[in-house]
Amino acid sequence: MSVVPVQLKTDAAFTSAVSADEDARVMENFIARRSSVGERLAAGKALREKVPRSTHAAFDKRARREDPLAILEAQNKSRIQRLVPVRWARMLASPFAFLRGSAAVMAADLFQTPITGLGVGACGDMHVANFGVFASAERNLIFAINDFDEVHPGPWEWDLKRLAASAAVAARFQGGGKAAAENAARAAVRSYRKRMRRYAAMGYLQIWYDRIDERAILDFLSPAGRRSAERVMDKARARGHVAVLEKLTERVGGEHRIIEDVPLVVRESHTEQGRPTHEALDHMLRSYLDSLTIDRRRLLARYRIVDSARKVVGVGSVGTACWVVLLQGVDEDDPLFLQVKQAQKSVLSPYVGYNLGIENQGERIVVGQRLTQGSPDIFLGWGEVDGTHIYVRQLADMKGSVKFTDDGEVNLDEFAEYCGLCGWALALAHAKSGDPALIAGYCGTSDALDDAIAQFALAYAGQTERDYADLAAAKKSGRIEVAAEEVVK
Repeated sequence: MSVVPVQLKTDAAFTSAVSADEDARVMENFIARRSSVGERLAAGKALREKVPRSTHAAFDKRARREDPLAILEAQNKSRIQRLVPVRWARMLASPFAFLRGSAAVMAADLFQTPITGLGVGACGDMHVANFGVFASAERNLIFAINDFDEVHPGPWEWDLKRLAASAAVAARFQGGGKAAAENAARAAVRSYRKRMRRYAAMGYLQIWYDRIDERAILDFLSPAGRRSAERVMDKARARGHVAVLEKLTERVGGEHRIIEDVPLVVRESHTEQGRPTHEALDHMLRSYLDSLTIDRRRLLARYRIVDSARKVVGVGSVGTACWVVLLQGVDEDDPLFLQVKQAQKSVLSPYVGYNLGIENQGERIVVGQRLTQGSPDIFLGWGEVDGTHIYVRQLADMKGSVKFTDDGEVNLDEFAEYCGLCGWALALAHAKSGDPALIAGYCGTSDALDDAIAQFALAYAGQTERDYADLAAAKKSGRIEVAAEEVVK
């Protein structure tokens, strides 16, 4: 996921993209020369001749387009079938929920749009709900991307366009009109562009060590925004493993046991492949330990497994295998919750020819997170059992995020500020994994890119609402089975 030209799989829409073999060799030679910041900024600016910034406004709803529902149904074939109705129900909660769960749909749409050919470690599922605060290894709160299931080498534009579109959809969901939606999308793009310019002038180690810490978060926001952020961070500090122990478990026979909440939290005796759950988890964790450094293995070896259960998480991930494992250290006041999650191919993989040469999809996620986040979970790792790729992380470790509601009480100016913070975090992730000077040179210092992608975001917000309506119609016609609302909350 380093600075490489994006090699997109053949499509007629990309005649203007920098993806031909000759252009790729030119870019590789350019990078090999260790060009100066000024030269790289100029090279990025020169890309505007091939791909004008105004072209990023384009989203033609009449263009050839795969059936979104068919894309989602194809995804469901590899998922736990009894949980598919839960996935549909969560996506039907709102157009914003639909966007969150349909990264594969948007990847197919973005494939039809122009790109510059500059590659980064793309999140693949970039939206405003995929950010939050978490504890670094030094126990400081950091704001960053918090979901990497779809991370893959890809065009920086795809992440930025999806982020902007999600800002517009979320603004509408929270009661805003066209102006609020455009303002939120524009705030995300503007912040990304300006921060990327700053990263272009920084040394590589400076970028690598850069963090959006608590002080940086508060300095970025208005007084009203700071108060909201402080509430989120206070909740995050209180959300450690002991707090989760009290919330998710009950005492049975003298030991804590995870509370079942069928079908969302289920203690199962066997996996989908028929293997006893305890045996499968044992194999998974043994495989996972091999991915950790010796110091992490030594630390984890001091804990013992107390209980485990399958747990439904998120929106887009519903139906993939996911377990919560409770471990205990010195005593009951020393719990550790690990989340073991199935890793499948990224939604970007059908469209981007370049990959990392990594076969295990859990390793892809871990490598992508380490490369772009900079302060990952100390227990982040991967493994495999019965052909299922997995990755592991802590379930709760001072994690917090913004909640999005349609109760009419949202301050949309504060939301736009938040979108700007998300744009900054995305720029930092891309600067760590790509070349910030090349990207900054292309983005420029004017609001040309802001205008274009804000226009795209509004158009795609409208498309998302139409796709959401089609999904609701599929429920009404009986094409899809949807779980009852009270089951999925």
